[in-house]
Formats: sequence, C-alpha cells, structure tokens
Amino acid sequence: MPRKVVYEARVEYVQILDEEGRLDAKLAAGTLTDEQVAFLYEQMVICRQHDEVAFKLQRSGRMGTYPQNKGQEAAALGSGFAAKKGEDFLVPCYRENAALFLHGLPMEHILLHWMGDERGNQIPEGVNVTPISIPIGTQMLHATGIAWAYKIRREPRCVITYFGDGATSEGDFHEAANFASTLQVPCVFFCQNNQWAISVPRETQTASETIAQKALAYGMPTVQVDGNDLFAVYKETRDALERARSGGGPSFIEAVTYRLGDHTTADDARRYRDPEEVAAWQQKDPMIRTRRYLENKGLWDDDRQRTAEERAKAIVQEVVRAAEGIEKPTTDDIFNFTFAELPAEIARQRDTLRTSSIGQDRTQPDPASRTGASIR
Repeated sequence: MPRKVVYEARVEYVQILDEEGRLDAKLAAGTLTDEQVAFLYEQMVICRQHDEVAFKLQRSGRMGTYPQNKGQEAAALGSGFAAKKGEDFLVPCYRENAALFLHGLPMEHILLHWMGDERGNQIPEGVNVTPISIPIGTQMLHATGIAWAYKIRREPRCVITYFGDGATSEGDFHEAANFASTLQVPCVFFCQNNQWAISVPRETQTASETIAQKALAYGMPTVQVDGNDLFAVYKETRDALERARSGGGPSFIEAVTYRLGDHTTADDARRYRDPEEVAAWQQKDPMIRTRRYLENKGLWDDDRQRTAEERAKAIVQEVVRAAEGIEKPTTDDIFNFTFAELPAEIARQRDTLRTSSIGQDRTQPDPASRTGASIR
C-alpha cells in the first residue's frame, strides 16, 4: 500500500496586545472596551496587593505556606471575564485568585484557606467556583463531571478548569481530556504555562514543543495565547466558551505566562532559575503592559494609579481584618458538615464529645467479670 498522510495539524499563537501596550486593532475588534480594560486593570492592582499582603502574612507567621499569583493576573482575569458570572463554573488550581474574586468569592476565603481554616473552602451559595485545588491535576476530572452534568441537563452552561503546565504530565489530565472529548462536554481546559513545574523547567518535564498540542490527541480545538495579554486571553476564552455552549464540545487554551515569584513561600526559586530569565519576564508583566495601553489611550495617569493603589490597600486591609477576626470554629462543625442528615449516633457523639457509643457501653456489666478478670 502507498504511504499517505492520515493526520496533520497546527497550533496557532495569538497575541493582540504586545509588551509595549500596542494593540492590533483588527484582532481586538469586538473584544474588550476601554472601560472594561480599565476595570480589569484595577482588579489586577487589587489582586497584586492581596498577593503582596498574603506574602507578608506568611513571613510574619500569621499564615501558612502561600503561592503567589504575581505575573499571572491577565490569564486569570481575561479568562474569568469571558465566563458568565453566576452561570458558568470555575474549577481552579491555586493561581487564579483574580478570576475567583471576579466571580464573587470573598477575598478573605483565600487567606482563610492558607491559614488552615476550612471555612475558606466553604463557598457561598450562588458563587460558582470550587475550592482551590492543591493536588496537581485532580480538579480537571471534577470539571469534566460538572460539564457532563450540564450537558445531561441540557443547560447552556460551561466550565473552565485551570491548571499549570506540569499538570499535563499527570494521568488525571489525560483521563479528563479523553472523557471530555469523548462525551463532548462544555468544558474549557485552561493551562497557565508559567514555564516551571515547581523547580522543573517546561522543557524538562515535557518534550512537546507546545503544551497546546497535547489536546490534539483528544480531538480538541486548541490554541496558544500570550498569557500576559488581556485581549488575547479574553478573545480565545470567549470563543471557546461560545463553541462549548453551542454544543461544540471542549477546547484547550495554553496561556504562555511566567511565575514571577517563588513556587510558594516554602520555595527559593533563586536556587534553580536564571536571574536574567526572571528579569526578562518582569518586563512582560501584564500589569505593566495593560497600564501602558491605558496610558497610550489617555485613560490612565499617575493620579489615577495612586487612587487605584490606595483603594486596593483599603480593600485588602479589610480582607485581612475579616480573615483574622473570624470567630473561632466550634467542634460541632466537625459533625455538622459531614452528613446531609446527621445520624443519631453521630449526633450523640457531637453532643457528648464522647465516642463510647461506638465502643463498649460503660453502663453495661464487664463481660470479663464472669471470669474474675476485668478490662482496664
């Protein structure tokens, strides 16, 4: 038999707003208005302030380990803004704070989570996000299940699930992607490729030229975008969500960005990253780029920057007060939030703080007494 090509593919890279804040007006048509860009930039300022304060809380012993979101705000905000608040569902990793706040998660919940308070994972009614996920990749399976439920119910709703480049080397990613594509569920797989899987560089943890191409094996539409470009992230996420909402199944987006901070406050990235690499990416900071765009349009200046920063400081100050001032939990919580309807035996344990009901009943005679022995 003669040889023939049975499959060919390509992956496009999309950038609309470059590092100098210059916009490709043709590609940007119908995406974000100037008012929306200004709003999203203000959210960046708030999230960056939240990030810096969380770092200080950890360093001062007031909070546990914390992973900074610094440098990845455009990826979270551009994608989160494309989703419909209160309708679509966000299933995050742990560097999507800005998107979660945009969709209604109280900011103190993130601090409570990293302070070790489970109430940080108690999502308020009507806020369509799952708790942040620390195990690498497991949340993609949950997202696929939620999206499948939407399809079964014939609801025009979608899911965005977030993860890093390292998560695409986990089995959970491949299982979720295969399941989502086979069942054609309305889910967007959003990879924040920040170049590092903790201390392992992207080129070491995978041999793929791009992360995006991994989706091709599952028949997913896929694209690579400049993850520090609000316009590109928003456009491609919006298009993927519209396709999913109309029955087109899942999509994959690789947002090329960079983790400007350490992996977490328990890490020291200076031990494995080249300072020149970090410095180069600092010039691509999405906050710098977005501000340049607004300044070029005459929509931003130093006075407005000071106002935004002062507002962000006041907001985050109140968030810290709320997190640190929360009333202490009671032992009842251990029981009350385990079952939909509390069994009588468990209710008895809650009320008496004793587990005797599941062991020997001390009010009964000691069976060993018949032989003259006793149980101590």
